[in-house]
Amino acid sequence: MKNDMRAVTKAMRRDIIESIAAAGSGHPGGSLSVCDILATLYFEKMNVRPEDPRWEDRDRLVLSKGHAAPALYAALAERGYFPREDLLTLRKSTSHLQGHPNMNDTPGVDMGTGSLGQGLSVANGMALAGRLNGKDYYVYCVMGDGEVQEGQIWEAAVSSAHYGLDHVIALLDHNNLQIDGTNDEVMSIRPVEEKFRSFGWSVLTVNGHDCQAISDAVDEAKRTSGRPTLIVCETVKGKGVSFMENQVGWHGTAPSAEQAAAALAEIAAL
Repeated sequence: MKNDMRAVTKAMRRDIIESIAAAGSGHPGGSLSVCDILATLYFEKMNVRPEDPRWEDRDRLVLSKGHAAPALYAALAERGYFPREDLLTLRKSTSHLQGHPNMNDTPGVDMGTGSLGQGLSVANGMALAGRLNGKDYYVYCVMGDGEVQEGQIWEAAVSSAHYGLDHVIALLDHNNLQIDGTNDEVMSIRPVEEKFRSFGWSVLTVNGHDCQAISDAVDEAKRTSGRPTLIVCETVKGKGVSFMENQVGWHGTAPSAEQAAAALAEIAAL
């Protein structure tokens, strides 16, 4: 890979912890699990211009799991959309970095999200608009596995396949946990790969913390014609901080100053 992705993801994880700790609220678990996915997209795969965030030919990204905004903001800051120091204003009333992404205020955010389950429908609309306008951009939709329990995701999945939206590439942050427990305890989505295939999708499964594997899967998705692709990214919630990993309690809990210091020390040693 042409970029030093280890350095990028390490910086993003540091930014996630620092910004959530400064805010005193936020969602560290799912932000850390999706970090490598967003880093790969913004630094390796997406055709974007940080100096021109609204460039009409850019690839689009819909962070359907909008509560993982700290990870998106970290990726955008590292990519040069806005100064990194802005990250420490997360969730402050005067900040352009709110608890969920806001496309009207934050450079690089293509869609305001937060109500789970809606992102794939929006991605479909963006892809259909691109087709009608003769554009060749791709639309990436990053979903959480908890929200895949929602009916709107499956309605959108039918639509993606029906319209042959091969410029929709969905990536599932499959960390197996959600706010109330494990996916299997709350409402199992297994076997998610077979379910999407039955809806007419091409489906790939990768290690969601292996940037090269994610990049290769995106390349394969782009070679797929006539149907959308789902990349199931097997991840660990809280990845990179040992006491947060696979712990459902870190879904939406900010670390204390002492916990943040411990987390940053672990990230520095990665």
